[in-house]
Amino acid sequence: MSTSTTRTFAGLTIPTAGTFALDPTHTRVGFVARHLMVSKVRGSFTQVSGEITVAEDPLASSVTVHIPAASIDTGVADRDTHLRSGDFLEVEKYSELTFRSTGLAQPSGDKFQLVGELTIRDVTREVTLDVEFEGLATSPWGQEVIGFSASTEIDREEFGITWNQALEAGGVLVGKKVKIEIEAEAIRQA
Repeated sequence: MSTSTTRTFAGLTIPTAGTFALDPTHTRVGFVARHLMVSKVRGSFTQVSGEITVAEDPLASSVTVHIPAASIDTGVADRDTHLRSGDFLEVEKYSELTFRSTGLAQPSGDKFQLVGELTIRDVTREVTLDVEFEGLATSPWGQEVIGFSASTEIDREEFGITWNQALEAGGVLVGKKVKIEIEAEAIRQA
């Protein structure tokens, strides 16, 4: 197992350059969407994998993430089946959501902006994630672990997810905007 190796960058204690794998048991990719214009439905993807490459120049670091579309879970089986259908994610045809970073900036302190390409249903759009570096630690098993949280908001219709139903009193059944919320840990690989 590796030992913790740190350095200072802009007042933060960060890891030295290397590769970190997302720990799927300590990573949550969640989402929030409006329902009936009066409430919010929350869900997450139960499977996620990815890699963070911390570069010598920390702002040149990169991230790739893969999410099996069929792992969507809102806690309601019928809704999940609908979300997996052609009306939404169409998981039989588009089995994976992906994210690949293209740039990283540090506007202040432990806050970063991660720009990248999000692909859903084979449609790729640029998104900006607001990222907070939560820190690093060595686990009881000697693994170097980093943690972060991130969020962004997307318009699902820009990814070809346009199904909706008009409400008799006005408005629609499902909101266009979807907030993405991420809490993650990653373990040093090299």
